[in-house]
Amino acid sequence: MIDLHTHVLPGIDDGPETIEGSVELARAAVAAGARTLVATPHVSWTYQNDANTIGERVGELRARLAAEGIPLELRGGAEIAMTRLVDMRPEDLLALRLGGGSWLLVEPPFSPTVTGLQPLLFDLQRQGHGILLAHPERCPAFHREPELLRELVGEGVLTSVTAGSLVGRFGGEVRRFALKMVHERLVHNVTSDTHDTVRRPPGMAVELRKAGLGPLQEWLTEEVPAAILDGAEIPTRPEVELPEIEPARRTWWRRRP
Repeated sequence: MIDLHTHVLPGIDDGPETIEGSVELARAAVAAGARTLVATPHVSWTYQNDANTIGERVGELRARLAAEGIPLELRGGAEIAMTRLVDMRPEDLLALRLGGGSWLLVEPPFSPTVTGLQPLLFDLQRQGHGILLAHPERCPAFHREPELLRELVGEGVLTSVTAGSLVGRFGGEVRRFALKMVHERLVHNVTSDTHDTVRRPPGMAVELRKAGLGPLQEWLTEEVPAAILDGAEIPTRPEVELPEIEPARRTWWRRRP
């Protein structure tokens, strides 16, 4: 599998603090079925990383993986916060594309409203960038305005859902929204968004099977990410039968006498 969204680089954001932690995470990713990881550290106001720093860490980790005999391809990229996009130079954006391709991984804010997202993303598209939205299922603004997400996808924006969201790792509401996105054909890719081997471990296949989406695994974790990295046409989603979405559970509170 190809994992387009990982925080595997050491000492650069909220991923592993040391290169030993990165190696441990890489081993776990291989055990979970990954053959390619794209390192996508945060580029935000909190983590002000740049292409040179990311490139250096990718090179260091590649060398260490080769020395350890870990059969994993490592590519560079970034998870760019929407709030940083407006201040970034065109040459910086080009250097932060996923795996050297033509797509940017953009993180929408975790806020109930998003102002200016559409014109910002559409302007990036006009500049020649493909847009892959990171974990939109966790963005409260899309929960409030799902039509906004539908409009973005209708204009060629792709979405990348975190595997853990599909099995309730971020709560039932996020899980139901993610599954609804799948039913509405608003999901194009699933990633691990791994940060460590315990709280945010690598893995996609197990989560997809648990969510009843095993028939889409190859498309979500092989075909689409390969096309994103290679600059090829995004393949059409296969026709498969999907499980029904479980309704939200109601909690009844009984007043004490």
